[in-house]
Amino acid sequence: MNSRPKPRVEETSAGGFVLSADGALRVAVIGRRNRGGRIDWCVPKGHPEGTETIAQAALREVEEETGLTAEILETLGSIHYEFSTPTAVISKTVHHFLMKQTGGELTIENDPDREAVDIRWIPIDLLAEELTHENERRLALVVQEWVARQ
Repeated sequence: MNSRPKPRVEETSAGGFVLSADGALRVAVIGRRNRGGRIDWCVPKGHPEGTETIAQAALREVEEETGLTAEILETLGSIHYEFSTPTAVISKTVHHFLMKQTGGELTIENDPDREAVDIRWIPIDLLAEELTHENERRLALVVQEWVARQ
């Protein structure tokens, strides 16, 4: 039996909540298949590439995973969590932004990693109920508060 501790790996991702350009108060979300085979509804996000800033990575990931171009309106903050794989403990920080669509159409066809299996718009008032992960549901409430202030 191997009792050696697993190595710890630090990971960073960036993404965000994209408001539709039409003013309909809805956010683009993607469906990803989880390890159990079910679809998790979440906001688009991914790892920075090369010398990208966190903001640049968030905008690129949104475009790749949703087909939408966007601009950043506000920094929403970051969430941190850990999970274990067979070979390592992953310590992950995800930076989230509030964005507004500037172009494009909803599609998962350009996702290079084919992580997104579905995509849809969710009305802001249903966002906290529809997102799968608790940490994203908490950020959805921040988005709702931001929209209410506008």
